[in-house]
Amino acid sequence: MYYLNGKKYKCSVSITMDIFNDRWKLAVIWYLLEKDKRFKELSEDINEISQKTLTLKLKELEEKNIIKREVFAEVPPKVVYSLTPIGLKLKFVLKEMFNWGIEYAKENGKIF
Repeated sequence: MYYLNGKKYKCSVSITMDIFNDRWKLAVIWYLLEKDKRFKELSEDINEISQKTLTLKLKELEEKNIIKREVFAEVPPKVVYSLTPIGLKLKFVLKEMFNWGIEYAKENGKIF
């Protein structure tokens, strides 16, 4: 049994599913694997996401300690997002999902 963020979990997979309950969070992490990024860069990378949704997902990932938000005292203010050490550990999981998606597409669809 696990107790985390005020919830009880019987299985660690439930923790993972609770944190990554939508596609946007995984997309944010995927693009932060490349390098630390500013909001605008993430918004351009994930061009299907609205600014409101991106802001919400960044806040949720920051609260879960998966990403870090660093504010620099400049005019205009500079904010950079990066992965925390536990967030970086998702690299191998996401790379496997990436590879699986390619294999699935090869077997069940077409690749352009």
